[in-house]
Amino acid sequence: MRLHRIIPAAALVSSMILLGGCSTITNLIGGDQAVRDADTGQVTESGKADAFTIKVGDCFNDQSGEQISDVPAVPCTDPHDNEVYYDLTMPAGDYPGDSAVTDAAEKGCGDAFSTFVGVPYEESTLEFSYLFPTKDSWEGADDRLISCIVYDRSGKVTGSLAGAAR
Repeated sequence: MRLHRIIPAAALVSSMILLGGCSTITNLIGGDQAVRDADTGQVTESGKADAFTIKVGDCFNDQSGEQISDVPAVPCTDPHDNEVYYDLTMPAGDYPGDSAVTDAAEKGCGDAFSTFVGVPYEESTLEFSYLFPTKDSWEGADDRLISCIVYDRSGKVTGSLAGAAR
């Protein structure tokens, strides 16, 4: 499983699940797998996407929990919470520890932020976070990938945040 530090709306999702029951869960994360265009690889129909298969350009919505195995992927043309804007791979070897992984994520995602968004992070109204390997996924699935995520704290966006310059 991959650990992530996103989910600014986790409390909202939890309350919706309590209020809406199982149908809300299906609507939030989709009962089916996301469909991708065969040529471009872009998500064309909403559904679950394995956390190990999301890639730069994918958009998805928040879900609760610290360890996730899949995300509710949506076409970026639909309202969404998050967009993957950069991937970096940790070097092979023994698991370096949580601090080393999150330090690499902070630096790598921070460095790539201004190139993607168009303004330095310190001047932006947007935020970033990341999906990163846990010790278990590092050792059990050879997971070294850190996926950088951009999001707007004020709510869902429609379209890509590439070049948003805000």
